[in-house]
Amino acid sequence: MTIDSCITPESRATWQVPTFSTPLWLGRLHPWCVVIPVINEGERIKNLLSRMAALKIDEVADIIIIDGGSTDGSMELASLQQNGVRGLLVKTGPGKLSAQLRCVYAFALDQGYDGVISIDGNDKDDPEAIPRFIEALTQGVDFVQASRFISGGVAENTPKSRDFAIRFIHAPMLSLFSGFHWTDTTQGFRAYSRKMMLDDRMALFREVFMTYELLAYISYRAPKLGYRCVEMPTIRRYPKGEVPTKISSFKGNLSVLEVLMRACFGCYNPSAK
Repeated sequence: MTIDSCITPESRATWQVPTFSTPLWLGRLHPWCVVIPVINEGERIKNLLSRMAALKIDEVADIIIIDGGSTDGSMELASLQQNGVRGLLVKTGPGKLSAQLRCVYAFALDQGYDGVISIDGNDKDDPEAIPRFIEALTQGVDFVQASRFISGGVAENTPKSRDFAIRFIHAPMLSLFSGFHWTDTTQGFRAYSRKMMLDDRMALFREVFMTYELLAYISYRAPKLGYRCVEMPTIRRYPKGEVPTKISSFKGNLSVLEVLMRACFGCYNPSAK
């Protein structure tokens, strides 16, 4: 099935995208963009942007931040622009991570980007892998998933409970039900092709995706639809004595497990037309 990379007005009208404002947009320079979801990441997002600036990521991709409503002063526009950020979106509608991603993915597609790389704003992932993700997209890969667990990857200070859950629950279940062998499925360091994102059979822009559903859903759905998926080795470091995450220890982890089960059993699949 050939997927048109153009967005028809009829298709665009069906997208369910939370409202957002655009305090900063300097226009598209590159075919690719790096999107960074944040909310009150403080020094962590500043450190990540400094590392990306040192790597000159802004010379190969446009950097766009999607803020969930930060109140810590970390989204000061002058500082963002000094680190090469070309866009800042602020979600004003309801929802958490998946709602933020729907905002920025819709924005990126509307701007005509060929592909999107996403990286968490909490500075756990090493952005040195971004050029390799872009190269994979240029070679026809549709979905790149970062993995700290394959050869060449680095997992540093990962909490033992999280390591166990990823290795023995989350990744095996998504591997079994998607038909693709995943090793690292909970992190948001990924890249997607425009073609895959626009596929009506993926139907990414639906209000069912409000918290962490979108990540698990894409890992399940993309291989089922025959898209070319790969894992690439990356470095993921947790700071000693701190777990920078928005997922609470008990209730949040139960929610992630529920999302996993629903994704694997096709509960988020779009209704057949």
